[in-house]
Amino acid sequence: MIVDIITITLVVSGMAFLLLGAVGLLRFPDFFTRMHAAGKCDTLGVLLIALGMALEHLFLYDFSFMAIQGAFKFLLIAGFVFVTSPTATHAIARAAQRSEIPMWTRPKKEDR
Repeated sequence: MIVDIITITLVVSGMAFLLLGAVGLLRFPDFFTRMHAAGKCDTLGVLLIALGMALEHLFLYDFSFMAIQGAFKFLLIAGFVFVTSPTATHAIARAAQRSEIPMWTRPKKEDR
């Protein structure tokens, strides 16, 4: 019962972060802020969902060898995303900066 509540909390929190990242992609004004929203939110969202799934997998199959093996796979996926997503976001943002994509600036009062 308690494990189910923790799992549901982790998975719903991860889904909320993924949803916030999608909203950030739609709402932010320029490329760099959109990359920031996508990079941070999808990393944390996938990490939380994978942790919740690994925890549920362990307790669902009573810590058998198959349960540990399955949970390890979930944690391996989480670790892979935790390393590669920020690295890819940084590389894309760096390429955009070298291509001289302009950054967003706040409009002046007389332009509003």
